[in-house]
Amino acid sequence: RAVKPFVMARKNFLFSGSGTSTRSTCLMFTLIETAKANSKNPEDYLRCLFEKAPYAQTAEDWKKLLP
Repeated sequence: RAVKPFVMARKNFLFSGSGTSTRSTCLMFTLIETAKANSKNPEDYLRCLFEKAPYAQTAEDWKKLLP
């Protein structure tokens, strides 16, 4: 069930423009599905992540941001 959004949108991914934008899309889907798998609201999790990520400097800081 978690891969259904990818299957539904895969034709659109052909027109992402570049490898960089495709990787960015993949990263966003990964973050959203990880939040869902951990019973977190994806919108709240992403907002918190984007607010705190610029201040993460060590691997330990990044681990704290995981759901």
